[in-house]
Amino acid sequence: MDVERLRYPIGLFEPVTNPTFAQRGEWIRDIEAIPEQVRLTVQSLTPEQLTTPYRPGGWTVQQVVHHMADNDMNAFIRFKRALTEECPLAGSYREDLWAQLDDYNVPVEISLVLMKAVHDRFAALLRSMRENEFERSFISQTHGSMSLNEAVQRYVWHGRHHLAQLLSLRERMGWNN
Repeated sequence: MDVERLRYPIGLFEPVTNPTFAQRGEWIRDIEAIPEQVRLTVQSLTPEQLTTPYRPGGWTVQQVVHHMADNDMNAFIRFKRALTEECPLAGSYREDLWAQLDDYNVPVEISLVLMKAVHDRFAALLRSMRENEFERSFISQTHGSMSLNEAVQRYVWHGRHHLAQLLSLRERMGWNN
C-alpha cells in the first residue's frame, strides 16, 4: 500500500467555507464520539501491538494515542484564548519531539481518560458559542490567521485522521479478530 495513503487514510484536510449550524452540530457529535472510538480501537491490543508503527517510519499506536491527547489539550487552549483575546498567537509544539518524551511510555489508558475529559469540555464550549464567536480567530504559526470555524473543522479532521490510521493498521494486521 502507498505510504501516503497510510499516512493520510482519509485524505488531506479540506475546509467547508461557510459551515451551517447543522454541520457544526455534526462536528460536535464527532468530537464527543472520538475518544470512545479510539478506546474501542486500542483497548484489546497487546503491548507488542501498541508498539507497532501504524506505517513504515510512523509513530507507534501508543504514540498516536498520546499525541492525540496532546493535540486535544493544545487545541482546547487555542480556542479558549481566541474567545478571550484578540487574535492571539497560538503556541506551537514540536510533536515529533514530544512523541519521544518518556511520558509517551505511560499506559494509553491515561491519555484515553484525558481525551474523554478534554473532548467533553470542548463539546460543551462549542455548544455554548454564539454564531459570531466562530468568526473569532487566532494566528497559527503553521497556517496563519485561522477562524474558529476552520479550527473546529481541522480539530475534527485531526481526530478522524488518526483514528483512521489506527483502524487501517488493525485491518492490515488482521487484529480485528
